[in-house]
Amino acid sequence: MAAPPPAPGPTASRLRRTLVAGALSLVMITATACGGGGGEPAAGAEAGPVTLRFYWWGSDSRHQYTQELIDKYQAANPGVTIEAEFSGFDDYWDRLATATAGGDAPDVMQQDTRYVAEYAERGALADLTEYMPGVIDTAQLDQPMLKTGRLDGKTYAIPTGVNAFALLANPKLFADTGVALPDDATWTWDQMVQLSEQISAAGGGQVFGVQDLGFNETSLEIFARQRGEELFNADGDVGFTRQTLVDWWTTMVALRDTGGTSPPPISVESQAGGVDGSLTAQNRAALGSWWTNQLPALSTATGQDMELLRWPGESPRAGMYLKPAMFWSISERSEHPEAAAKFIDYLINSPEAAELALSDRGLPINTALREQIVPKLKAADQRSAAFVEEITPSLADPPPLPPQGAGEVQRILQQLHEQVLFDQLSVDQAADQFMGELDAATG
Repeated sequence: MAAPPPAPGPTASRLRRTLVAGALSLVMITATACGGGGGEPAAGAEAGPVTLRFYWWGSDSRHQYTQELIDKYQAANPGVTIEAEFSGFDDYWDRLATATAGGDAPDVMQQDTRYVAEYAERGALADLTEYMPGVIDTAQLDQPMLKTGRLDGKTYAIPTGVNAFALLANPKLFADTGVALPDDATWTWDQMVQLSEQISAAGGGQVFGVQDLGFNETSLEIFARQRGEELFNADGDVGFTRQTLVDWWTTMVALRDTGGTSPPPISVESQAGGVDGSLTAQNRAALGSWWTNQLPALSTATGQDMELLRWPGESPRAGMYLKPAMFWSISERSEHPEAAAKFIDYLINSPEAAELALSDRGLPINTALREQIVPKLKAADQRSAAFVEEITPSLADPPPLPPQGAGEVQRILQQLHEQVLFDQLSVDQAADQFMGELDAATG
């Protein structure tokens, strides 16, 4: 996935949560009253002209090449018209929830790991199993990745591609501060704190060792997986202990207290600034946590050949994993589910689609196409692909889909982490509050 932007503030997030819950409740009630949504298409339903509505989020460059894909598909399938709608990440979820509430969900939509279960368990997404492999060819798909779209034995989402959450290093800042790049196969969390402190001390208040790592729940998830725990287990229950949360937050505080990361006001401002406003992009942090497919954008922003590193603590047990960059799903209420499935097959299995998208939606889930596009990638994208290939043998399977309410986790974590940074909450207080709010959001 291209990784999603930071979660919005509490007002926007609560509004989205209300919209999603209300919309999906309405979908479930309507489906029950009508005896189901789209379901099995009626005989002859796909005959004649078909119009598919298609939603996605992303950057201007994504919009441009996706429209090219649509044009090519329509040219090859003259009976199909695809109506495109797109937006930024935050607006996307409000728009999708509103459309779903009005019984007007798009036939084909981008989905995110945080929300698949939310939509699927309330009857808003079609089970794609009946179209696999007859309509959606799965022969060349990355099978462990394909499983990440399954819930209770049904496939509600198919990954577009894969990426990984990693640390991004700025070699010039390491050299300028006289600190050697770490051996990312063996380094520990304590060593990262020490290294970051050394860089900040040499940076004179302008360069810091690491951009604050506490605002994204995937950092906590990797920390927990290194201990044999999970953010959520296969049953959708919280899968990590309070002590693991305390230990992770204690490490985040150690980075602040040693000066290894920026002072809290700068950390909060940088977090709110997204990619362009980050300390990483501004050449002010030697390390930062980013998704592998963000390497090209940050290399361009910094003017440096940025390097990807494993997280500290990956030995002896890896916590990192390959994640679906995003998913394709079909509305349960689609009048043309088979035509929608054919379009998804084109998006994931067509060589021309792969060559236009390249790694923007992650390295393709079609492993043959993944190999095919790598030589055509720009230098930074090739480094990203090489890193993913290098770490893959050591990684465990990706986690299962998170439960309903998982979209709230990052908001909760960000609010509490900010209070911890400003000493408004102790680590123990924040841990108690996080566990309680997490249980309420997903329970």
